[in-house]
Amino acid sequence: MKNAIRLLALATVTLVAFGLIATAKAETTDTTAYHMSRAQAIILGIVEGLTEYLPVSSTGHLYLTQRLMGVGESGPAKDAADAYAICIQFGAILAALFLYFGRVRAMALGLLGRDAEGRRMAVNLIAAFLPAVIAGILFEKSIKHYLFGMWPITVAWFIGGVAILIISAKHRDTGQGHSLGDLTWRQSLLIGAVQCLAMWPGTSRSLVTIIGGVAIGLSVPAAVEFSFLLGLVTLSAATAFEGLKQGGQIVATFGLLNPLIGIVMAFVSAVFAVKFMVSFLNRNALAWFGA
Repeated sequence: MKNAIRLLALATVTLVAFGLIATAKAETTDTTAYHMSRAQAIILGIVEGLTEYLPVSSTGHLYLTQRLMGVGESGPAKDAADAYAICIQFGAILAALFLYFGRVRAMALGLLGRDAEGRRMAVNLIAAFLPAVIAGILFEKSIKHYLFGMWPITVAWFIGGVAILIISAKHRDTGQGHSLGDLTWRQSLLIGAVQCLAMWPGTSRSLVTIIGGVAIGLSVPAAVEFSFLLGLVTLSAATAFEGLKQGGQIVATFGLLNPLIGIVMAFVSAVFAVKFMVSFLNRNALAWFGA
């Protein structure tokens, strides 16, 4: 298992390295890349990685950071920046795959009929993912038009912080509750329905799925792990969709090298953030994130 994880990490780093080498020369003559500098790409990657799996809203913080640095303030550049705020999640996806490779492997074997527990987890994740697919298809344009702005994000941040404080007050014992092995597909479907709230930028996907998991009876550590795994599925779908749809515009506006650097930084910082989150919740309550 450890060798498989090392090979996965090596393959990822190698692919990114080849991409960087292949585009480094081209960037020096491509003035479109100057809409986002290398330093800005690094900062965006760090912000994405640190906030994606913490219950504090990665999209909201990325949007704010982009605006503070003047990245994609208007016109086509804004559309490209909004799309990149989703595509940069690819780094966080690789981080979850790296850290939870054992779970992912068990689910793959389960779908092949070789791991009963892995199959049950895969079915649960599929059930939890379906509501987001339906909501995304129905409301994607409206969400981008009406909710990608600082005031909607600020309102979502405030409501999310209050929600964390309330949940923390009612569930002081983070170890109390069921394990992931007790989760059913119907309960997973409910968590997935709650996850749809996170389509409002500024609403943390991790937060609402953790709250949903605790609400249906999971312990906080189990709810956090399910949130990470569900994020792996949901973020992969959203990133693939946005990448296919807006990838050309992102490259035309920002070049190729700097967005890749942001993704690499998102991977590194997300690995740190997930390890921190798991360790932190073994000793502390969610209330700190509410503050």
